[in-house]
Amino acid sequence: GKGHALGVLRVSCLVLCAWWGGGARCVQRSPFGSEAGMGLEALVPLAVIVAIFLLLVDLMHRRQRWAARYSPGPLPLPGLGNLLHVDFQNTPYCFDQVREEVLEGGRGAEAPLPEANMDGGQEALTLPLQLRRRFGDVFSLQLAWTPVVVLNGLAAVREAMVTRGEDTADRPPVPITQILGFGPRSQGVFLARYGPAWREQRRFSVSTLRNLGLGKKSLEQWVTEEAACLCAAFANHSDAPFAPTVSWTKPSNVIASLTCGRRFEYDDPRFLRLLDLAQEGLKEESGFLREVLNAVPVLLHIPALAGKVLRFQKAFLTQLDELLTEHRMTWDPAQPPRDLTEAFLAEMEKAKGNPESSFNDENLRIVVADLFSAGMVTTSTTLAWGLLLMILHPDVQRRVQQEIDDVIGQVRRPEMGDQAHMPYTTAVIHEVQRFGDIVPLGVTHMTSRDIEVQGFRIPKGTTLITNLSSVLKDEAVWEKPFRFHPEHFLDAQGHFVKPEAFLPFSAGRRACLGEPLARMELFLFFTSLLQHFSFSVPTGQPRPSHHGVFAFLVTPSPYELCAVPR
Repeated sequence: GKGHALGVLRVSCLVLCAWWGGGARCVQRSPFGSEAGMGLEALVPLAVIVAIFLLLVDLMHRRQRWAARYSPGPLPLPGLGNLLHVDFQNTPYCFDQVREEVLEGGRGAEAPLPEANMDGGQEALTLPLQLRRRFGDVFSLQLAWTPVVVLNGLAAVREAMVTRGEDTADRPPVPITQILGFGPRSQGVFLARYGPAWREQRRFSVSTLRNLGLGKKSLEQWVTEEAACLCAAFANHSDAPFAPTVSWTKPSNVIASLTCGRRFEYDDPRFLRLLDLAQEGLKEESGFLREVLNAVPVLLHIPALAGKVLRFQKAFLTQLDELLTEHRMTWDPAQPPRDLTEAFLAEMEKAKGNPESSFNDENLRIVVADLFSAGMVTTSTTLAWGLLLMILHPDVQRRVQQEIDDVIGQVRRPEMGDQAHMPYTTAVIHEVQRFGDIVPLGVTHMTSRDIEVQGFRIPKGTTLITNLSSVLKDEAVWEKPFRFHPEHFLDAQGHFVKPEAFLPFSAGRRACLGEPLARMELFLFFTSLLQHFSFSVPTGQPRPSHHGVFAFLVTPSPYELCAVPR
């Protein structure tokens, strides 16, 4: 509090005065008799002063932490906290190892990890920096001087995000986003603080997507056309092995059309550049340097550091600015909006003269970037997981194709109305999402008041990390949490069921607003592909790895397949 800060300041001033006097006497007695010698002697006590100051500030934060009675967690280091305890290149798997010590005394550091091999074997999740002790489903960390509570398992995540949803809907400040043009009235949707600006943009985005056809037959036909184009692209490979990721521009065209009103040719260099930048930009959402800059924002004043960490996101926004500028030139305010950009421009016209409005030029680019980048990458990544799992599980693939043949046939295009009559295919798509687990950690939240979760007090202003991976692989919910098992979503009669632990889009007030679009895209693209092709591991190639690569999203390890027309 203020008292502690003033105490640190007083002590620092006293030590500084003592150093000043002592330093002057040292300079007078300096045997070197040169400016270099005096400067060198002066640096030593200055370094001591800085160290003492940092230790005092660290002690102040520790006293606040002890007084707040946070949940247990690894002991933070002075100044750094737990920054060195967390492997930011494999954060979700790191968190999975920090469990079960408090409950029933814990299993200790030498306890075996649960099986994580979808073929049934046991696989240790080794990391460069493993958290060696396990603290239960609610544990705390300290990143520099920022208190963080990590929520694991269905009970803890649901209690925090749903039961206490109003109190956990805020986002923590992200100082590094200032580089991208974020401000009080220009925070986009995903990272916006919980308040009037976020409500305004969330309401606008949801209503605009509905007006553009989300949940209606018009958008379904649009997605179906893109699915047909994707199938045509696969057919061009003539049974030869290929990496399926080269064809993911097709699903991305759906969100590009919704946000920018523009359908790109699949070989358009600018479109391919946008895709690459979106993927690389999402990777920048994780990493040690990013966390350090957010925890110690004074480092943002070092241009080389700040420019390096968000290089791809800045380039993505630059490309997007060009598209938005071109779009403005063709916009006719007298006509109904054709896409989200035009709808936003119309709201900007209405908000002219209102400095409190979040409809402004800066926020336009951030809102469009939020929806554009997330919609481009997430569906494509899930489809990549789907095809990988089909070639690793040909028996599941054959059963899906049989259901497609029985309900749709091999001529008519799939429709969303078919989903109600295809329980096994629907279960497989959901299991792909659960097993692929492409967003293992939800976007961070922050408490807006003191709350209690699973018996632990969490003070106001604490950053919350929801480990969604721990929910999707919760051993208390799923029969075979670390295996690909579509029966997780089927009852004894073969009917589709969705357990409440299925939370790939998170939960609560900040759940993903693009969920309805993602569900439509996944069903129509997945069924169209399996309607027309049988997928297999190329002859002579080893069985692909089922391991993912974490960089904010979890993507499959690179693989090739053969697409044989049916």
